[in-house]
Amino acid sequence: MLYHLMPGLSDINFVFNVFRYITFRAAGAVVTSLVIAFVFGPMVIRRLQHAKVGQIVREVGPESHWSKAGTPTMGGVIIIIATVLSTLLWAELTNPYTVIALVSLIWMGTIGFLDDYLKVVHGKTRGLVARYKMIGQWSFGLALGAFLVFNQISPHPSTVTAVPFLSDVQARFTAWSFILFTGIVVSGSSNAVNLTDGLDGLAAGLAAIAAVAFGIFAYIAGRFDMSNYLGFFYLPGAGELTIFAVALAGGAIGFLWYNAYPAEVFMGDTGSLALGGALGVMAILLKAEFLLVIVGGIFVVETLSVIVQRVYFVYTRRCFGEGRRVFKMAPIHHHFEELGWPETKVVTRFWIVGILFAMLAISTLKIR
Repeated sequence: MLYHLMPGLSDINFVFNVFRYITFRAAGAVVTSLVIAFVFGPMVIRRLQHAKVGQIVREVGPESHWSKAGTPTMGGVIIIIATVLSTLLWAELTNPYTVIALVSLIWMGTIGFLDDYLKVVHGKTRGLVARYKMIGQWSFGLALGAFLVFNQISPHPSTVTAVPFLSDVQARFTAWSFILFTGIVVSGSSNAVNLTDGLDGLAAGLAAIAAVAFGIFAYIAGRFDMSNYLGFFYLPGAGELTIFAVALAGGAIGFLWYNAYPAEVFMGDTGSLALGGALGVMAILLKAEFLLVIVGGIFVVETLSVIVQRVYFVYTRRCFGEGRRVFKMAPIHHHFEELGWPETKVVTRFWIVGILFAMLAISTLKIR
């Protein structure tokens, strides 16, 4: 909004021209998002407490988590509100990248909200039926893929994407395979963050780190000089995604103020699906889908740990009549808890590794 209003006042004072610059608006967006999260956080928490929207803890989880039963959940609305309002205030609202990112956040957040609502209000432990949740995720991913195929928003073909470490090599898809690919990326990313959301502050911190990394990629992609020098796709207008990315990071960090151990509120699927979906969509728009695997390295490891655990358990049960496990408990953050690591140590160390993954992804811009 400010991008459209303030530069018009430059005739009065040249200072208003600063609203044209992405760097200035990005700084404003992250601060605004943080402030909104700080202000709305207590209000949302009180509202959730009043509505008795408490977390349901499964008995199959770590015993240390049983005491968390009843903690307000669905706190992801704090992140969504902060990100949306901040983006609307600071971003270019006619930019297709901005619009798509905002729609993805709200769409995925709505799916997560329905899931949380069924869990905590109707007492259905498993929440939204898995197939309906997947339909919601895949429908958006496939629709996004089809939109990008039939609506060119960049000078490059929508079906072409970058390959990490190789500036002269690009992955090329057919139209139908690209549409399927976007469905995989969106659903995979949202579910990966959802699986990671098992410890106080874990998913919020990692999502903030990943969002900042994509904010850097967006800024580079939106500048011809930097993208040309680094061998990255030049995507006119993609720089506006920087505003959304840092607003998302600010919202996640602001939420972390209340979600840090011991958590006053959980994000629930409302927040985890929204965060994961937004990260996946940013990767698709920036043609950095494969970089998402590196940026979100912890999310990938968490997901793989669940897959390996389940496949190995089923395999050994069929072969030996008794299911065996690779990890003491999956996702892998629970494995470390079972080894005796305090929850705060697991979270802090995963954040550190998450930062290393993000730095590795950023370094691929030079190692090409």
